[in-house]
Amino acid sequence: MTLWRITGTLNMLPLLVGAVFVTLALLRFGGVSFFFGVLPVLAVLALASVVVAMAPGLRWRRWRYEIRPEEVDLQRGILWISRTLVPLARIQHVDTRQGPLQRRFGLSTVVFYTAAGPNRIPELSTPIAAETRDRIAELTREQDEL
Repeated sequence: MTLWRITGTLNMLPLLVGAVFVTLALLRFGGVSFFFGVLPVLAVLALASVVVAMAPGLRWRRWRYEIRPEEVDLQRGILWISRTLVPLARIQHVDTRQGPLQRRFGLSTVVFYTAAGPNRIPELSTPIAAETRDRIAELTREQDEL
């Protein structure tokens, strides 16, 4: 969750910078009251508090994955929950990825590809991600042999 909070903060910084510029322009050239001038900054700060403080916990509680002998079951979402069943016979290859922040926290993402595109199992500890990748690859080979 710490990584998701850091990522959320970094994603909100450009919005905050934009809101500061809008606020400065409104206060200097817009002829609006101070309250209406700082409204863009307050709105972005409110959004940032949701993105940084609340969303990672909800995302963590709602994210689920299960590797079954016939399929990989993924469930994700905060308000709209999406559930994806990926048949192992459709998986073409499996990777693990690790960005700089993930490396700092010892996390990796498992990515498996089908003709429809990539699917991800994010923010697993690196040893668990390697085991998950190997398990999916092994089950995929077994599907190919059938």
